[in-house]
Amino acid sequence: MQVLFTAEQLKKRVLELGKQISQDYATTNPVLVCLLKGSVVFLADLMRAIPVPHTVEFLRVSSYGSKTVSSGRVEITDFDADLTGRHVLVIEDIVDTGSTLGYIREYLLGQKPASLRVCALLDKPTARVSGVAIDYFGFTAPDVFVVGYGMDWDERFRHLPYVGIPESQDSA
Repeated sequence: MQVLFTAEQLKKRVLELGKQISQDYATTNPVLVCLLKGSVVFLADLMRAIPVPHTVEFLRVSSYGSKTVSSGRVEITDFDADLTGRHVLVIEDIVDTGSTLGYIREYLLGQKPASLRVCALLDKPTARVSGVAIDYFGFTAPDVFVVGYGMDWDERFRHLPYVGIPESQDSA
């Protein structure tokens, strides 16, 4: 496994993001909407880095089959939070094409939030096919498949404290 971002780099950047988000949301009591499952580790660290009052909701989203290929179909399940008039910050692990995030954005805007922004740990702008905006991001990532820090490959490697690139798809 090639390490792309170390645990130390992740910790430092999450603290920086938390400081910026805290300043921007100082008086708004935002709701952090975590996209499951890949964003949960990022959320756990980020919410501890945001000292301003906030709440947390979870949105289960799926657009991948097994392995690394998107199914092309987005599914949202078990989301019943009322976001009307709330300041919403979507917490995402990685934005590739932006298609899934675009779908989620439209879904959440339908709930009439006061504002809607996105915070992604990783941004892959070279893979983008959708014009979806990312308001806060941790790192720009190359257009390769990554795992660790909550991101998986067929439900494996979420536990890694760093973000890495698998040596080969056959060995992962």
